[in-house]
Amino acid sequence: MSPFILEAKDIVKAYADHVALDHVNINIRENSIFGLLGPNGAGKTSFIRIINQITAPDQGEIIFAGVPLNKKHIYQIGYLPEERGLYKKMKVGEQSIYLAQLKGLSRHEAIKRLKYWFEKFEITSWWDKRVEELSKGMQQKVQFVITVIHEPKFLIFDEPFSGFDPINVNMLKDEILQLKKDGATIIFSTHNMASVEEICDEIALLDKSKVILEGQVQEVKNRYKSNLYNLEILTPNFDFKSLIPENYSLLEHEEERGISRMKIRLPKTAKANDLLQLFINNTDIQTFNEILPTMNEVFISSINNEYNPTQYQQAHE
Repeated sequence: MSPFILEAKDIVKAYADHVALDHVNINIRENSIFGLLGPNGAGKTSFIRIINQITAPDQGEIIFAGVPLNKKHIYQIGYLPEERGLYKKMKVGEQSIYLAQLKGLSRHEAIKRLKYWFEKFEITSWWDKRVEELSKGMQQKVQFVITVIHEPKFLIFDEPFSGFDPINVNMLKDEILQLKKDGATIIFSTHNMASVEEICDEIALLDKSKVILEGQVQEVKNRYKSNLYNLEILTPNFDFKSLIPENYSLLEHEEERGISRMKIRLPKTAKANDLLQLFINNTDIQTFNEILPTMNEVFISSINNEYNPTQYQQAHE
């Protein structure tokens, strides 16, 4: 049995003379949070629209839960689009019930579930308000509830934190992580790379209609690492710099209250233990850790076609 709930096989989608997706292959593991990343115009929205069966691929197929994607799967998918789609003149409660029923719930079940979520988000007082009376962040909460109300096994969140203050961003992150804990699989599409590092298990990076980078978040960051380390030691009573070989690069050094802090880049052939051995018999090591690139740095390097970590190294010199 495949570990993937969704398998995109050789997907091609073109509009007039523009190719939006060019032989895209993406596999999403069940019960994971998958980051779908890329600059504007990379093909993310086209891919999401195909999963939601808004459009169909020109070539290739989507396998969902082991079978070709079909209309029956609509009720197993929840989609929060970047461009929100609530009816401005309708009351929040009336509209929420209507949209929940479109997703297969009875009116009774819709009201029951909506009551739970409105109480959880402390938005019960909004029930009789018109959508146009709500702020962008308030509307976002309502749309999130509508997205998850039918308890789909597969969720797509496109820029879900747009319009939220930091407190509500953290609240929504917790809810997304809880949905995963409860068994859902989630596509998380965003330009916020810090959020990707926090909650995503794996990512695929699209650029110019192609997948240019994919894998587990930590593994992807490891590809771009440059043998760069932070080291803190108790300052010895001798010139400790003499311990550092010439082919090691001491990029930063400061001393404060008897502590020496350094940033050192090792040559490609050296290992972390090689660096530790230089100091371990001569002073007390307080802190030692490898410096990995952020996902933001990985994103920029990949889009600029700079897989070689030289740019990242130079940025830390």
